[in-house]
Amino acid sequence: MSAPAPSQRVFGFWTCLALVVGNMIGSGVYLIPGTLAPFGWNGVFGWLVTIAGALCLAAVLGVLARSFPEAGGPYAYAREAFGPFAGFAIAWSYWVSLWVGNVAVATGVVAPLTALCPALTPWSVPLTAALVWVLTGVNMWGYGATGRVQLVTTALKFLPLLAVVAVAAGILWRGGASALPPLRAQDLHLTGGTGISAAAAVALWTFLGLESATIPAERVADPRRTIARATLAGTALTGLLYLFACSSVSLLLPPEQAARSGAPLADFVARAWGPGAGTAIALFAAVTAFGALNGWILLQGEMPWAMAKDGVLPAWLARLSPRGTPVRAHLLSSGLLTAVLAVNAARSLESLFKFLILLATTASLVPYLVCALAALRLRGRIEAGPALAIVAILAAFYSLWAIAGAGLEAIGWGAALLASGIPVYLAMRRSRERRL
Repeated sequence: MSAPAPSQRVFGFWTCLALVVGNMIGSGVYLIPGTLAPFGWNGVFGWLVTIAGALCLAAVLGVLARSFPEAGGPYAYAREAFGPFAGFAIAWSYWVSLWVGNVAVATGVVAPLTALCPALTPWSVPLTAALVWVLTGVNMWGYGATGRVQLVTTALKFLPLLAVVAVAAGILWRGGASALPPLRAQDLHLTGGTGISAAAAVALWTFLGLESATIPAERVADPRRTIARATLAGTALTGLLYLFACSSVSLLLPPEQAARSGAPLADFVARAWGPGAGTAIALFAAVTAFGALNGWILLQGEMPWAMAKDGVLPAWLARLSPRGTPVRAHLLSSGLLTAVLAVNAARSLESLFKFLILLATTASLVPYLVCALAALRLRGRIEAGPALAIVAILAAFYSLWAIAGAGLEAIGWGAALLASGIPVYLAMRRSRERRL
């Protein structure tokens, strides 16, 4: 494999939009309405709080991308604002969170299939691994193939969510406001187990991935404009879909059924259109997770490539294939992903697997906080108006609140994950000094 000519900028606005929307809308959207059903109207207001926070983060990322359209996204912004070590620490924890968290994304592809066809259950782990390597192959083949898969699967993701909205519209057309639970002031609470704050914390996890278009910046055509537009538009569009589709199920499906259901979206549609429609929704859940896995595998290869290109990871990871893709970075990341999947296959380590997913989620939240702080520190070098400071402060507070919501144990281990990269950083720095 030899390094080719300059990076291929093959991702336009629609592909970047599909990357943002496709990575955020994963298998979680099919489960979260059941989780939020006990919250009632508090869940709706929780969505509004989360959407507002996510839009602040998207605006900050868009401004940073216009000023620093470099590969790695949060890695590049942290490096510019706080120096090379801060950039490395953020990139290291984010990269680890990718290949650990992608185990859950990959599992979300197979889980609906095993529910529909129980005979596949004994083969769930090898089938999951096979899907990972199929999509790794797609990403190694070329960015054009990756983009096409992302565009098609993202377009398909809209169908089940629009079906839910259509069913809800039909119910409201026939029953009017009486079909909804009453909105009473005494039932609305900011805090508590089923308050707005708790609902917003639950909804937050579905917005992980809003930074997706910033990571492969060197593959994007006109990155200064494209990444910012796709990030903000994708976050807003996804937020609207979540608000209407998930709230419809949470409010209109009987709370007891929604809370017990393993597939609340499918049950909601099946009540109106029959069991065949519910089965179709379950199949779309697999397609949705498949598309998200494609996008996340792209990122788990791009991040170590960007780090190696800057000399903070071994140079052999920066080598590109004749097609211009970071094959070695993909092989390493998917190999690590497969190892975590194999660990999960041992039932005695099931609790460890769940903890790793929580850790991955916490680690992926840290870059949001750092990006907000970077925007404040780099204001003199950023093309933005005075409103940026207000938006960045709101984004920083929102990120801190989200991190705090993960719990002290996850925060502690997240800090340990950051620290685990220090030996690698020091070793790479000594290696560079010896070569000088």
